[in-house]
Amino acid sequence: MPDSARTAPRLPTLNLVGAGRVAQTLASLWHQQGRFAVQDVLTKSLHSAQVACNVVGAGQAVVQMETMRRADIWLLGVPDAQLADCVRALAQVAAISHTGPDDMTAPLVFHCSGAQSTASLAPLAALGWHVASAHCILSFASVPSAMVQFPGTPCALEGDATACATLREAFSAIGARCFDVASGDKLLYHAAAVFATNFLPVLQATAEDLWQTTGVPADVIAHLRSALLHNAVANITALGPQAALTGPAARGDTEAIARQGAAVAAWDAPTGTAYEALSALALRLAQRRPDAS
Repeated sequence: MPDSARTAPRLPTLNLVGAGRVAQTLASLWHQQGRFAVQDVLTKSLHSAQVACNVVGAGQAVVQMETMRRADIWLLGVPDAQLADCVRALAQVAAISHTGPDDMTAPLVFHCSGAQSTASLAPLAALGWHVASAHCILSFASVPSAMVQFPGTPCALEGDATACATLREAFSAIGARCFDVASGDKLLYHAAAVFATNFLPVLQATAEDLWQTTGVPADVIAHLRSALLHNAVANITALGPQAALTGPAARGDTEAIARQGAAVAAWDAPTGTAYEALSALALRLAQRRPDAS
């Protein structure tokens, strides 16, 4: 048969319910790779849905879930607090129009929450949908930067075997490093990511507030921000957390820790509590070092 007469294989269709930076990044990468055909996009407004479609370079903006076409894959990109309501609404629509006794293949639905498991997708699982969660450990500060940074990004998969197998292939195709996490471990798993990323800006802001309070010039603070963070990351990367630990905790100087803790608590009580808790963890980390006495 001539090449011109051949029909290209049908791409699996992808619907987006909620299309923030994470959903836009994933949909853009899959669209560029020719992995999925981005179909319908539903957000809080027709305007924001159209903006998402423009960023992805594909898809049709819609205003109601009831008007969304059947799709092979559904990405629920709504915030965690809205996920339960979103799932209930989709399940109500799906019970009428998206699944039925004549379906040959059940749809696959997944969310990208790090803290929530597939238990939040139970209403759709009850309809026979394949369910999963896929959490990418990456700071999605902007879609363009996230797309550049995405290759090599660790991605935690959790859910039924069929859904995880499909998503493993899809995420691997855009460069993710997939691994499995148990449903019961999702909260602890995500807490680790919060410690590793979300708390860093908080700690830096606290340090800069203290420096500002003690009269350190603004240009010096900016230099310290760049130099100390760069050096800390370099040391942790090269040596690991234990060997990179410095300061009074690394020396076991509990007296200095106590004096500084009291001064910080007098400046701001919540920050003093955080200093005490982090110092206790630092002392515990120091005791795990091979050279600890």
